[in-house]
Amino acid sequence: MDICKTFENASKCSVNGMPMECFMVLSTQAQKISIATLCGLFGTLCIFENSVVLYLIFSSPGTRRKPSYIFISSLALADLLASIIFVSSFVNFHVLNGTDSSKELFLLKLGGVNTSFTASLSSLLLTALDRYVSISRPSEYKLLVTRKRAWAALGVLWAMCVTTASLPILGWNCCTLNSTCSELFPFVDDNYLSSWVCLVMALLGCIVYAYAHVLWRAHQHVAYMGKHQAQVGKQNSRMRMDVMLAKTLVMVLTVLVLCWSPVLILMIYSIFTKLTNHLRKVFAFCSTLCLLNSMVNPIIYALRSKELFSSLRAVFFRFKRRLRGMDDSPEGDSGHKSSVAETVCEDDVHVT
Repeated sequence: MDICKTFENASKCSVNGMPMECFMVLSTQAQKISIATLCGLFGTLCIFENSVVLYLIFSSPGTRRKPSYIFISSLALADLLASIIFVSSFVNFHVLNGTDSSKELFLLKLGGVNTSFTASLSSLLLTALDRYVSISRPSEYKLLVTRKRAWAALGVLWAMCVTTASLPILGWNCCTLNSTCSELFPFVDDNYLSSWVCLVMALLGCIVYAYAHVLWRAHQHVAYMGKHQAQVGKQNSRMRMDVMLAKTLVMVLTVLVLCWSPVLILMIYSIFTKLTNHLRKVFAFCSTLCLLNSMVNPIIYALRSKELFSSLRAVFFRFKRRLRGMDDSPEGDSGHKSSVAETVCEDDVHVT
């Protein structure tokens, strides 16, 4: 496909006879198998892990009432949806070369991925702000950050993400506007892509700023506890918990930046210059790093959060006890009942 290799008619390619084929950059079977393997592995683990995190949070009254874990549950839900929608649409497009989708259906799928990943970033921002308030104003934290305000913030967050992701299907696309299309996504207007990248960069900037302040205050708390350990008393555990959770979320942020940086850099680069076919292949593989980020987040929670880890252990031991109970009682009871039944049947035969 020479027209796809040159890619000089990218803006027309989304309107003419081959709307999708110019963006199917995986040319060899080995590349398709690699993408399918990565998506299958990361996607399966991501769905399982985030489902476990959601179960652990909402099955425990102690965690589901805390605003911090309400925000973390929003992050887990966003990652769960992103893994399902991203894997299904990405594999169908790049591996199976599915071209039966209409423009509206394709933009709907892309909007689902956009909504999920934007909600994931926004949930991290709310979590960062939650830690910011907890450390900067600890005495007023429970008054400022309540469950009602947490749920209200999540409602605004998800409404904003859905609205932003719906703009292409509502008309902000290169086909409707007859404008320049993105070289990375079919039907997507270059101006919309640049606006979305700016939104993501703004979210990342706010998260980095909030965590920089959190780490600075955490360092102050650690130094204060070392000097006044005898006077701090009960507040010691609270400060240590804040510092621990802050470090955990910084780890999440570090993974987020490492996984998203290649994709964002290529998106920005595509806005200002033409991409080669090789770079678009690199972008396809780098896109799986976003899925890797969604897979790593729950692992960090399980390793760093004592409450979630304790809940996970409790669930594991309950499941283990149930398995032992199934091995012990049902088989013995059924064997006893079957032997009694056989004895009764044999007695009936002898009587007759």
